[in-house]
Amino acid sequence: MNWQLLSWGPTGWGDELVAGLGITLGLALATLPVGLLLGSLSCLLWFRGGLARWLARAYTTIIRGTPELLTLFLVYNGVAMLLNRLLSREHGDFVSLSPFVAGVISLGLVLGGYAAEVLRGAYQSLDRGPREAGLALGMRRHQVLLLIELRPLLQLALPGLGNLWLNLIKDTALVSVIALNDLMRMGTVAVGATRQPFFFYLTVCFIYWGVCVASEWGLARLQLGCRPGGRQGVQHGGHA
Repeated sequence: MNWQLLSWGPTGWGDELVAGLGITLGLALATLPVGLLLGSLSCLLWFRGGLARWLARAYTTIIRGTPELLTLFLVYNGVAMLLNRLLSREHGDFVSLSPFVAGVISLGLVLGGYAAEVLRGAYQSLDRGPREAGLALGMRRHQVLLLIELRPLLQLALPGLGNLWLNLIKDTALVSVIALNDLMRMGTVAVGATRQPFFFYLTVCFIYWGVCVASEWGLARLQLGCRPGGRQGVQHGGHA
């Protein structure tokens, strides 16, 4: 293998791949709060019942039954078309949607649909005793959720949300098809310029794998720290 292809400067592609990795991580980090917010709102709507539950169920069902790539195309082309139609009536200007923004919206919608199911399952697994005790003491429902149920809810949901984060990192590669210069697109450009597909695609594979391994390590530490007495257990184990 010609490792000089990964050098910095005009003769190598190392700097381009690192820049693409930065965009990939930036896209994932920007999408995460959007998806968690949508998932949390959908979960809350589910437990309100009636029309709210129907809307939440429709959202999660449609999102989980639609390919992520199709969702990306619908957002990238559909939102831009809608904006142009609205603006053309007043200004006649043409507006194009940024690939990064389209990626955040589409991946956020997908993440939200799956996060809603994870949060709903975690909430239904909670012990009803503390909830009923809080309500019996005169606490309002949102007070019970924030002060009593939030921590155990996150403990139950964290493994599932962690898996969604790993899937999100890999799903960011889809945005390369709408010309966002992420890690996958930079690898594809390098392949086209050097005619070295095996080398660069394998390199990109190892980079994604490294990010996922680092994420798994961080998630494992986070799950351990969220357990009752988890941090103390880590400290005692270190002294032993």
